Amino acid sequence: MQVGFIGSGNMAAALARGWGEPVLCSDSGSGRARALAEELGGEALSSQEVAERADMLILAHKPAQLEAVAASIDAAPKLVVSILAVRTQAEVRAAYPGAEVVRLEPNTPSEVGRGVLAFAAPDEPVDEDLHRQVRDRFARLGTVVEVPERLMGVAGACMGVAPAYWALFVEAWVDAAVRRGLPVATATELVTEGMAGTAELLRRYDGDTLALRRAVTSPGGSTARGLAALEHGGVRSALAQAMDDVVGD
Repeated sequence: MQVGFIGSGNMAAALARGWGEPVLCSDSGSGRARALAEELGGEALSSQEVAERADMLILAHKPAQLEAVAASIDAAPKLVVSILAVRTQAEVRAAYPGAEVVRLEPNTPSEVGRGVLAFAAPDEPVDEDLHRQVRDRFARLGTVVEVPERLMGVAGACMGVAPAYWALFVEAWVDAAVRRGLPVATATELVTEGMAGTAELLRRYDGDTLALRRAVTSPGGSTARGLAALEHGGVRSALAQAMDDVVGD
């Protein structure tokens, strides 16, 4: 299945690198398509040429450009995969009449095979074999989770933003350790590997965050004091506000 990207920004590049295969790609003049094609093999083309030659056309441009990009393409792609935030399956179908449409929101760890990919549940009858092929291909990049269309914005606010949130959390934690005397490299390794190990342990606990916290928190101990400081600092309310601001309305 020849993959083609309209848009060659960070998310498109993460997906393409995760697959590690030659791609067809376009951009709006930034030069990113040519750089991606040179890195992975394939060709940097016009959007029209990508649409004509790709078996799976991935829309990775800005969401607001959906109708304009579709109107600029004369080809009638058979399969359109949209990673455009906020644009529904119905909107993509309206822009590409006759195409089989799949909507998903991935995140950038797809580049290293550890992505989370939220697939919008089909909102009308679909070609199940074709949808299964799409899911199988994206499953090579990480964990696939099916989400109702109406909750895709919430899913994106959980996992699409996750690399940025975790990076900010790690940065603040490392800064705190450096302030207390640890070298930056040492603090970064301790925090990053601690985060990775905790993720694995949380899977073993089947997502039971309370049990995991209790397993490492002695009454009145240092971890308890640290957790109290985080609660006092408003970590829960900050994340709740971030969710509301990302999802909107």
